[in-house]
Amino acid sequence: MNTSLLDPIVNQKVSEMAENLVGSEIIKLAGEVKEKIKQGEKIYNLTIGDFNPKIFPIPTELKQEIISAYQNDETNYPAANGVLELRESVSTYLHTRAGLEYDADQILISGGARPLIYATFQTILDPEDTVLFPVPSWNNNHYSHLTRAKQILIEATAENNFMPTAADLKPHIGKANLIALCSPLNPTGTVFTEEGLAEICDLILEENKKRGDSRKPVYLMFDQIYWQLTHGETRHFDPVSINADMKNYTIYIDGISKAFAATGVRVGWAFGPEKLINKMKAILSHVGAWSPKAEQVATANYLNQDDATDEYLFKIKNEISKRLNSFYKGFTILKDEGFEVEAIPPQAAMYLTVKFDLTGKTTAEGKTLESIPDVTQYLLDEAGLAIVPFYAFGASRKSTWYRLSVGTSVYEEIDELFKKLKAALNKLK
Repeated sequence: MNTSLLDPIVNQKVSEMAENLVGSEIIKLAGEVKEKIKQGEKIYNLTIGDFNPKIFPIPTELKQEIISAYQNDETNYPAANGVLELRESVSTYLHTRAGLEYDADQILISGGARPLIYATFQTILDPEDTVLFPVPSWNNNHYSHLTRAKQILIEATAENNFMPTAADLKPHIGKANLIALCSPLNPTGTVFTEEGLAEICDLILEENKKRGDSRKPVYLMFDQIYWQLTHGETRHFDPVSINADMKNYTIYIDGISKAFAATGVRVGWAFGPEKLINKMKAILSHVGAWSPKAEQVATANYLNQDDATDEYLFKIKNEISKRLNSFYKGFTILKDEGFEVEAIPPQAAMYLTVKFDLTGKTTAEGKTLESIPDVTQYLLDEAGLAIVPFYAFGASRKSTWYRLSVGTSVYEEIDELFKKLKAALNKLK
């Protein structure tokens, strides 16, 4: 008997999309980190774009509002586009904090930012349409795959703080239906300059003027989930504030996940042209990607508390900045001492962009670090330093740059980490 016919696993065909979906490099690295920690090793896990809630708890007022919402039985289905109170409070918040004018019907609430990004891709892109985005960047490659879109990747450079320029995009914009940008950028923590973003807006508007009504416009998805976490003299700029004509073509991605350390609370919002927002709502209503109603009601009440939000933002930015500046200082000292490391000064978000130019070096055991994965493994094994190489964000596998996230960093352990890192670097020849 042919037993393969009885095997429930054999011959189970799936879609080409599912078959070829690539897993997250970050999750893969995180699994190895967790195993080392489980075995009792001291690991400085700076890989994840998340917060340790014991170090960065959500606002006390938000927590109490969530508890109250559940006590008040706010547990049934919310409206498909989000409860009205939250959409109105987001509208007010955008007006007072960012000078952006969007009414409640131009705002869509979802369970964090990810469903909104997915809905943006699905709303704009037909199969075989083209999405244009820079690398390194977070997950655009995966959303392109999920929507079966073609993708054009622009390799951004350290000279421009890894932010794409209009000159980078111009040769390809004629093919694009969607440009996906993020500022402050995950993974770099860097931002667009006003001039740089203005030139990109002009490029998009010029292209759409050429297209007229004969072709689908090129739209801009602008992910600004980290926009409230700027440091020092850094300023956040957005497309519509720079050029009001961009309002017809821009979908913003935003939410409470980062500014309020509420990654697990799952309240995100998109805002943009009403027709596009309504189409995104229709898609997500079938997916069921709502934010829980209690969390929506709680967030609505919290965002209306100006003093509480001001106080929390001041505190979290100070704590993040303190860590980023300490890491930057540590890397600057190592560089000044002749080690082949580098870091870009902190600008925004919770990330520091660092460089380890160690390929070709030989370990004390005589092993040559021949690739970036070798370097990453050496840093983890010898210094207990877990960080994410930029190739995990779509950059070249030869890129020597890394993302360092401070959301789980214990400030008091930073000096200890650098002592171990220096010792590990000293062992290389």
